Amino acid sequence: MTTFEGSYLGATDKISPLAIMECKICWTPYDPAEGDDVRQIDPGTPFVALPDDWSCPNCSAPPEQFLVREDPGAPEVAETAFLNECTKALAADFTEIWNAKMKDVPIVNKLLHVQAVGFRMHEGRPLGVLISPWFMNLIQLPGKDETWDDLTPGEKELIAFPSGAYEFIHNTREQTGGYKACSLFSPMGDFNTQAQAVDVGKAVMQALFDEANRAETDRSADIRSAREAELAALEETDEPQLDDTPTRRKVITGGIAAGTDG
Repeated sequence: MTTFEGSYLGATDKISPLAIMECKICWTPYDPAEGDDVRQIDPGTPFVALPDDWSCPNCSAPPEQFLVREDPGAPEVAETAFLNECTKALAADFTEIWNAKMKDVPIVNKLLHVQAVGFRMHEGRPLGVLISPWFMNLIQLPGKDETWDDLTPGEKELIAFPSGAYEFIHNTREQTGGYKACSLFSPMGDFNTQAQAVDVGKAVMQALFDEANRAETDRSADIRSAREAELAALEETDEPQLDDTPTRRKVITGGIAAGTDG
């Protein structure tokens, strides 16, 4: 892989495929949109994808002598880096809980592990699904210039998306800081594999931004009322609750729509 020096200390993960580089010896640019006719490099070839023996077409300086002149894709690179940082801390935080407190709890599903799925930026904040052996939650984290450390644990908030409004509960963790969670499944006994849980998590993220699901989510008050009545009846009779096998349709219409606790 082609490397360079100077800009970002040569960190290739700091530049995007659109980065325009410039030779610091003769100031000849390399624009990926144009490629390099001299070396028969096709247009659309990022600087970091150039052959190892590529050199400046004007002065033959090696790629290590190139600097970043401009990078139209820099915001996307910064966004990806921020998402990776946030999700890494989130997963580490709940993996610690799993190892320290939850492994011997009867309700956990030991076929699963902690994983952040489908995280993306939404209105300047990371949003995605967190899977663990004991729950699956839709998680919203604070934006780059925000801090939610003053959130009151247990406080509830409705957050609107194209498919409807969903109930999130505020919480804080040592590594993660403040975050907001919408419960999808708990416990996780109906999932047979991690891949199945990931598939459902991805389906949630897709459905969340699909306006076609709004008709279902508009029934959230009725769904919650019915759900609370069912739970109250179970408490009175001490009968165990039986959940259906999780499906994409159930998640889309009955899980996140109602904002239930599983």
